[in-house]
Amino acid sequence: MLKSPFLRSIYQYMLARHYSRRTIKAYLYWIKGYIVFNSKRHPAEFGESEVEAFLTYLSVKRHVAPGTQSVALNSLVFLYKNIINRPLGDVSQFRRAKREPKLPVVLTTDEVTRLLSQLKGTHWLITALMYGSGLRRVELARLRVKDIDLDHLQIRVWNGKGGKHRVVTLAEELIEPLKFQITHVERLMKEDSLLPDYCGVYMPNALAAKYPSAPFQLGWQYLFPSGRRSFEPGTNTIRRHHIDESGISKFIRSARYKAGISKEISSHTLRHCFATHLLQSGVDIRTVQEQLGHTDVTTTEIYSCPQTRSTGSAKPFKSIVSCGTHNSSA
Repeated sequence: MLKSPFLRSIYQYMLARHYSRRTIKAYLYWIKGYIVFNSKRHPAEFGESEVEAFLTYLSVKRHVAPGTQSVALNSLVFLYKNIINRPLGDVSQFRRAKREPKLPVVLTTDEVTRLLSQLKGTHWLITALMYGSGLRRVELARLRVKDIDLDHLQIRVWNGKGGKHRVVTLAEELIEPLKFQITHVERLMKEDSLLPDYCGVYMPNALAAKYPSAPFQLGWQYLFPSGRRSFEPGTNTIRRHHIDESGISKFIRSARYKAGISKEISSHTLRHCFATHLLQSGVDIRTVQEQLGHTDVTTTEIYSCPQTRSTGSAKPFKSIVSCGTHNSSA
């Protein structure tokens, strides 16, 4: 619970305007940091020069990444425009964080096979989807049943990075496991609906008011729901949210150790593997760009450089996701 009335008012302002929980949390973190940096004075007392000093401090003293510095700047632009009602002027005179060149860690096809072989049930399906469709962790966690098109082997991704929508391919080997998962989701939905205080799944953009029955329809349920019901943050509303994103990283890291893979990997590594292995199999880079949702093809080109080329068996791309086991246990 926020102790500061000022920060609490910002939280309520953003909540009422349907900002994502992730954005609210990030903005409040940097606004609070900015206020503390300026000796806890009210931000209405200062402006552009203090903002530049704070951003320079983040770069020089905190050594934050360029993306982190950009989020901090966006937070303060939001603060002055929407809360202080005094939009910032020119704030370009600050030390920008340096972007160190990074190359993605890529597993060989055999390493992906070994990783999947250490997983089963829902954990296996989640990992296979991230590798087989190039999904980001948050995109996978937010999938709804209606986003899965088994007839056309497609997944619709809504509000990905930058608020963009896209359609990605779905490996044919995942049809039956996905049907099993949807049956599991339907069973949970029916059990939850019997509870008098249950309010259905969370609906974006106030759609619950427009379609009051939608929170109780199968299509709107999260494809990978949480194992328990909980109160919606800031309310007394009981819902079943989607799985915790941090849990995905944990079981993938555990599978990596069990598989004897020495490379440092995360859930995002599977997205790197998806792109690299597609290019290795001869898929056009523009197609890979569309699958990943990259605005600029130069972002995708990093997967075609020599340093990211992996070696291993020439196993067909889609068949890799058939390795491992899918059953009712996670």
